[in-house]
Amino acid sequence: MKITRFAGAALALATAVSLVGCATNEQQPTTAAPGGESPATTDSPAGLTGSLAGSGASSQGKAQDAWIATFTNANPGVSIAYDGGGSGAGRTAFAQGGVEYAGSDRALKTAELDDPATAFQLGTGTQPWGKCAADSGIVQLPLYISPIAIGYNLDGVENLNLDSSTIAKIFSGKITKWNDPAIAALNPDATLPDLAVTPVHRSTNSGTTENFTDYLSKTAAADWPFEVSGDWPAELTGGEGAAETGDVASILDSGAGTIGYLDASRAPGHTVALKVGDQFVKYSPEGAAAVVAGSPLEEGREPFDLAVTLDRTTTDPSHYPLVLISYLIGCETYADANQGALVKSYFSYIASTEGQALAGEQAGAAPISDDLRAKVTAAIDVIS
Repeated sequence: MKITRFAGAALALATAVSLVGCATNEQQPTTAAPGGESPATTDSPAGLTGSLAGSGASSQGKAQDAWIATFTNANPGVSIAYDGGGSGAGRTAFAQGGVEYAGSDRALKTAELDDPATAFQLGTGTQPWGKCAADSGIVQLPLYISPIAIGYNLDGVENLNLDSSTIAKIFSGKITKWNDPAIAALNPDATLPDLAVTPVHRSTNSGTTENFTDYLSKTAAADWPFEVSGDWPAELTGGEGAAETGDVASILDSGAGTIGYLDASRAPGHTVALKVGDQFVKYSPEGAAAVVAGSPLEEGREPFDLAVTLDRTTTDPSHYPLVLISYLIGCETYADANQGALVKSYFSYIASTEGQALAGEQAGAAPISDDLRAKVTAAIDVIS
């Protein structure tokens, strides 16, 4: 069963926002949306009730909280819970039927799509994509665009410039002191201490890690010979591991000499300026959006699988190439038509100008372009 498409942003807003935490939503159905606005009020499709579960990227955490609160306030009959336990966990939970949708800081790979039973350890004879109808395809929607910040904790150093080669050497353990000549050469005006560098990485499978290692692999291959992966290289045993984005932020806040990569929504007070072309560039939503706008969709994908091939090697200083695109992954057709209607409504809200603006306000995310929104809207239209 298909539901009719919303007749405007307000209707999309009302139909798509019920997702913050189950218990919280049920106890506070009329709580004001983040930022203090009044709850959204629209004419929701008749009978829009039920619950959804999502799981995945912790980078989306703040945005998901905001989307959920607003959507739930507008649709008190709907409850949505999102567990930000990491992109890998979200993809697996979606494939195994534990959740109706996943958040992932990378798109599913073609090998995973071609053989999900093997990729996600589904039992023999198990229907791939557990919540989907038999023979359903999936949609992958690039709906959360965010810079990845490199935060650091170094007393007396207000600004820090690094190129990708030096970053690779820091995180691979080749640079161990903050006053290393390679760092000093890039920061001639800084007083760098004779202090040990403590790089902080994600200890669980993480889309943020996969984007970070992809950036290093493409821009500093000579100094980063490791596989692009959501798992931190097993060969690198130094530094400190953190399970989720918030854990990285906590370590950076409390640990002198630390440096770590994390979604910009959780960035600490001090962040690195990356060398792009011949300039050093601080992260910004605008810089992240510019990279995505200038990057093509990956060739050879199905029509509603909107995986983007990011241009990491740009030399345009208006771009910030250390960026992640976090995807919303769902079924084209759900085994439960009501859940399909809920997912369609929720995704529609997230893709709307209001939903994207809210992610910017609450999490510093960059809005998708109008061109990309048109492609996303076409994909959402097929969900049922």
